[in-house]
Amino acid sequence: MKKQQDISPYLVYLYYNHMALKKICALTMARNDEFFLRRWVSYYGKELGMENLYVFLDGKDQPLPDWCPGVHVTACEKIQGKVVDLDRRRLEFLSDQAGILFSEYDMVIGTDADEFLIADPRLGVGLAEYLSASGCSSSLSGLGIDVGQNMSCEGAIDSSEPFLNQRRYALIGTRYTKPSVIARPLRWGSGFHRIKGHDFHIAKGLYLFHFGYLDMKRIEERFNDKDRIAGGWSRHLAKRARTIRLVSRKKARDWDKWTSAARILQTFIRPPYAWNKPAMLNMEIVVKIPDRFKNIV
Repeated sequence: MKKQQDISPYLVYLYYNHMALKKICALTMARNDEFFLRRWVSYYGKELGMENLYVFLDGKDQPLPDWCPGVHVTACEKIQGKVVDLDRRRLEFLSDQAGILFSEYDMVIGTDADEFLIADPRLGVGLAEYLSASGCSSSLSGLGIDVGQNMSCEGAIDSSEPFLNQRRYALIGTRYTKPSVIARPLRWGSGFHRIKGHDFHIAKGLYLFHFGYLDMKRIEERFNDKDRIAGGWSRHLAKRARTIRLVSRKKARDWDKWTSAARILQTFIRPPYAWNKPAMLNMEIVVKIPDRFKNIV
């Protein structure tokens, strides 16, 4: 073993408490979204092992991918309904699946295919090591980081290169401070935004990067997707394009200072209509993503 001062405190904790890594899996549901799903499988496969990923395709008309060997992929009956009702049913289904997985796993990560739970690289540990040492007994949230395209200095995304080599700006977003990690059977609310009947805990050094609005061209293409139009998503997507406007126009603040402040604010401030969701006084804080996050996603 290396000298203690050269080792992450998370690994030291595991070593001195004789703890093995917990068994952790990740699940998601996608429809016509191979662009993000490929990245999701690549990232979580590297962090957790491909055999610990569970992908549910929304609709049996979706072809089973041949590019993710080892991943558990299931094509399901298409979930019907407009945006709000559809998402509620989707999370009911995924909560049920997570409950089943606890017969085999200690923790379950649930995210959309464009969301990536990342332990700060300066901690020196991967996601599995971080979560194993977290002491989580209920749920954990990463601080929401909504990545956008800065139209003044960033071009179209190149799918062959890491996202975080091409995007440097983000909005600290309460919408994406989600209880993505659960350590026992619980019920997620729509969009993974809350745990029904339970509070949330924002873990220090843990982030949920959301990439759904990293490229204006992709957003415009989504407006023309017939399934999303039929499901009432056009207004939703247009509203969310505000992330691109904000990161393009507002001055970027210091990452470490403002992410630390945001964790405190979001922990203690709650919207009056949902005590188990975070709020931040409607502040719109744009930050510059540090170089240490490059090459991760």
